[in-house]
Amino acid sequence: MAREFSTVGVVGLGTMGAGIVEVFARNGIDVVAVEISAPALERGRATLKGSTDRAVAKGKLAEADRDALHERVHFAVGLDALHSVDLVIEAVPEHLDLKQRIFAELDRVCRPETILATNTSSLSVTEISVATSRPNQVIGIHFFNPAPVMRLVEVVRTVVTAPEVVADVEALCARLGKVDVTINDRAGFIANALLFGYLNHAVAMFESHYATREDIDAAMKLGCGLPMGPLALMDLIGLDTAYEILDTMYRRGGRDRRHAPVPLLKQMVTAGLLGRKSGRGFYTYERPGAPVVVPDEATPPATDAALADGARAIAKVGVVGSGTMATGIIEVFAKAGYEVVSVTRGMEKSAKVCEAVKTSLNKGVVRGKLAEADRDAALGRISWSATLDHLADVDLVVEAVVEELSVKKALFASLDEICKPGVVLATTTSSLPVIDVAMATQRPADVVGLHFFNPAPVMPLVEVVRTIRTSPEATATARAVCAALGKTGVVCGDRSGFIVNALLFPYLNDAVKMLEASYSTADDIDHAMKLGCGYPMGPFELLDVVGLDVSLAIQRELYLELREPGFAPAPLLEHLVTAGYLGRKTRRGFRDHSHR
Repeated sequence: MAREFSTVGVVGLGTMGAGIVEVFARNGIDVVAVEISAPALERGRATLKGSTDRAVAKGKLAEADRDALHERVHFAVGLDALHSVDLVIEAVPEHLDLKQRIFAELDRVCRPETILATNTSSLSVTEISVATSRPNQVIGIHFFNPAPVMRLVEVVRTVVTAPEVVADVEALCARLGKVDVTINDRAGFIANALLFGYLNHAVAMFESHYATREDIDAAMKLGCGLPMGPLALMDLIGLDTAYEILDTMYRRGGRDRRHAPVPLLKQMVTAGLLGRKSGRGFYTYERPGAPVVVPDEATPPATDAALADGARAIAKVGVVGSGTMATGIIEVFAKAGYEVVSVTRGMEKSAKVCEAVKTSLNKGVVRGKLAEADRDAALGRISWSATLDHLADVDLVVEAVVEELSVKKALFASLDEICKPGVVLATTTSSLPVIDVAMATQRPADVVGLHFFNPAPVMPLVEVVRTIRTSPEATATARAVCAALGKTGVVCGDRSGFIVNALLFPYLNDAVKMLEASYSTADDIDHAMKLGCGYPMGPFELLDVVGLDVSLAIQRELYLELREPGFAPAPLLEHLVTAGYLGRKTRRGFRDHSHR
């Protein structure tokens, strides 16, 4: 039988500590909430009151329940008030010496059987535990912010944590309505180890002026369905906190350069640009602590003004290809009012593409998302061809053929001969260098990447890829076309993976390495990222959907271009691909899908 915790102490009443107090008190447990001084205690009391009042206002907590919750909390200055509690959770700032001092004092104050827990997100629980005479009763209980809302708790055991202590804490998490994942004491645990490598990479992307902060954030929200973009999330976490976590993970985690804080991060922290809490980080906020972003000197001009700058008029569009991507792109352009010329290799393929477009448009009508008249008008705008010569009078060509450089180069050389001057030639490649395709023509200034996401009619994002030869007019035209399609166009340079894949796949690769090291299970890692970070899918769910072979190919491209050791494909990923376990399409990847 797991032990019953009737009274819990919480040390440190910042945002995190006050949230943890609320979680326990909501679940009928008496709490002793402790701070270092009377003013700090009052701030903690105000934080708790503000949170519970908001819950009442939103109808998520009854007034009577709120009042009962507050009656369960006893506020006190100093650790001596914790002499008779069953469990203490420490939630003070992430400084090892501070935490060690507190644990040494708790060891003196608390009863011998009291469990001592730290809410650290990056420091070594083992190093904290040795400040006590009872390291076997020390454990990590890592809540996520905001604690009353986030369902995940990482339970972190050290090599000496007693098994019954782990079992008691797991039972307590269940009582609190939380999902726990139990792991060993390693830098960053699960969620932060995977999250912060990705966040750091996004900062490096911004630091190098590869893309704007707005485009990086929009790309990850719209391309991956994430609740926040990486730079906005850094501002929410606090750049000083993010720096401390990355620095600790770099030093404790084998000095992986993915976790070495990007120099810009240290500069911003030194300059006092800490994110939301200071009113300025990657973005500027209405006031310190406010969530509302206000324009600053880096805010791009209004979209219309930016698009009017040199964009060419586009009325007729050619789409080359017969696959899923080409079919979706034809539909997108036709629905948006463009005349479309579809070119495939042979009329048989054209008939198949035509049928696929009709089927998709009909589905839109059945679902009530498209009027019959609009469907008929869209189909009326498409002409079907099996020869490139029919592209002689179009204003834009979008190529969506197989991802082979030789095929694309040959096609662009042909387009160069056929198309009139001033036509923008776009490739939908997701992994090949756009400049290689552009240099197959005599007009590299007119060549851009237009990377649509699958399925093109649904996904709102397009990556507009400019090479070092792309003209500002061609880029402006591509952005204007994205806006006319109702898509968000994000502009980036011609580098492997562009924005989305360059940030997404190293994170997925890190997850595979974590599994490979037997640190955690695929299920627990997926739980951690979905419940702790709000991701729509866990990394292994996503890998199985994308295809392990596709993921491996993208990761290899990134590694070849960047030559960063941390980007080397995980051996486990290579082994699964060699074994033919490619994910859902082969019914076996990281999971067995044969029965689903």
